[in-house]
Amino acid sequence: MTEPATIRGIRTGGAALIAAALICVMTPCFAQTTQSVPPPASQKLPVPKPAPKARDKQISASDPQKDWAAAKSQPPDPVIPDPRRNVPASIFATFDANQKAQAARVSSYLSSLQTLVGNFVQVGPDGSRVKGDFYIQKPGKVRFEYDAPSPLAIISDGSSLVVRDRNLATQDIYPLSQTPIRFLLSDRIDLMKDTNVVNVTADDTFISVTIEEKQTLIGTSRLMLMLGAKDGQLKQWTVTDPQGYETTVAIYNLDTTRRVNPDLFKLDDFSKFTPG
Repeated sequence: MTEPATIRGIRTGGAALIAAALICVMTPCFAQTTQSVPPPASQKLPVPKPAPKARDKQISASDPQKDWAAAKSQPPDPVIPDPRRNVPASIFATFDANQKAQAARVSSYLSSLQTLVGNFVQVGPDGSRVKGDFYIQKPGKVRFEYDAPSPLAIISDGSSLVVRDRNLATQDIYPLSQTPIRFLLSDRIDLMKDTNVVNVTADDTFISVTIEEKQTLIGTSRLMLMLGAKDGQLKQWTVTDPQGYETTVAIYNLDTTRRVNPDLFKLDDFSKFTPG
């Protein structure tokens, strides 16, 4: 029997468990494990300001872009949602005009993105933190590279998503359509029409939209997206699994102009694409 990603995550450290929670809260029964030849040892790769670069410059797994890294700002302090809060979907049957306008603003922003490159800080249910770099190419493609000593990478080629462990030389495969991160990778999205929005709030700092999904055998999961109220940029998201455990990812050093090497999103022969 294939060992679930969450169980193997416990064996390989807190970062692995966090990654499993981030990606697999809605899909624990879909994982498949594949074996491969162990790749080389991993190498360090992890409010936000853009780090613009020439549009004709590409990022590749073998090109860490040291000039870009030198301009990185300090990691933000993620805003962890109050664990005591309860968001029952039943009371959010309607939204006022302001809430609809804020949700439309978030939808417009997400739909406008084609590429997004930056850094992230990830906070697990136990408070442990890991950092790394991420690359998004819409529709559907993403790569999260975790800083050493974590051996993990999360990669989607637009159809399947894998949680890759370089130390164990394994990767757990999930359908992208069954993971909460798909909402960030859709080419175009109207949150009010395409998802089950259960809450929309706005203050001087953040616009927050909470999406809820219910699955009969798994339970209820939520994804909270938080954008800056002033600049309208995505700042962080929080995934809540059916047991109520939350994983928060804050992003920074965002760049929407950089072209991303398509090799970063290939799922075959993962040792070939290990940074180093």
